[in-house]
Amino acid sequence: MAVKVLRADAETVLAELLELVPAGLEERDAGDAVEYVLYGAPGELPDIGTIRAAGGIEVSTSELPDDWDERWRSFHTALDVGALRVRPPWEPAREGALDVVIDPGQAFGTGSHPTTRLVLQLLSELEPAGGLADWGCGSGILAIAAAKLGWAPVLACDHDPASVEATLAGAAANGVSVEVSRCDLRREPGPSAPTVLANLVRPLLLEVARVMTRPPERLIASGLLPGEVDEVVAAFAQMSESRRLEGDGWAAVYLHSGYVDRAR
Repeated sequence: MAVKVLRADAETVLAELLELVPAGLEERDAGDAVEYVLYGAPGELPDIGTIRAAGGIEVSTSELPDDWDERWRSFHTALDVGALRVRPPWEPAREGALDVVIDPGQAFGTGSHPTTRLVLQLLSELEPAGGLADWGCGSGILAIAAAKLGWAPVLACDHDPASVEATLAGAAANGVSVEVSRCDLRREPGPSAPTVLANLVRPLLLEVARVMTRPPERLIASGLLPGEVDEVVAAFAQMSESRRLEGDGWAAVYLHSGYVDRAR
């Protein structure tokens, strides 16, 4: 199923689609529009009649081509960020790199999306400093990468049970320790840690800021369009912006509160 929406309404639609397909979807650039592609067997695709947006939404369905498995694999390639290499099982390891292997068929988040890359880049610029929590962990890529980089203990949470299972499986496969739980970030903060990663979307980040009773020492927030960063930074009023990154039409920000900044 392909859901095509004007770029100005894409953020709202993405937030609602992820409620329906928490295991993830593919995002494609369509000029002044964004196309979200959902995959599933006949009868498994969600009813998106409840999606609300300011503009029109085009929905189409089609059968997968015979070469889909090969095309799907070509979409998921290795990603190198600093000392890390994040890769699907069929891509080779990089000599000397910290190897993070993620099965892209398990849950949302394989490293291919710019928002994930931005978080990994900001995270790689920090000296590991104790505990870290990944709020909205998806496939567990960020939590596993953090553990590889030397953060400990590493906690992770997600509302989707499949993401919890995928993160546990991914941590075991990568030989790292990650404590994973279910959470509803709209109702209460995720597990507490001095450093928090939140690769979410603007509406959910604003909810996170609203329910947060005490800010972490460090927060890396992503899933934002460049024009949304200032609003999110303002929502975390007890924190200060230290660094901002943009790439491929997306943005991430590193915030801190009341501590000696350990960024390199």
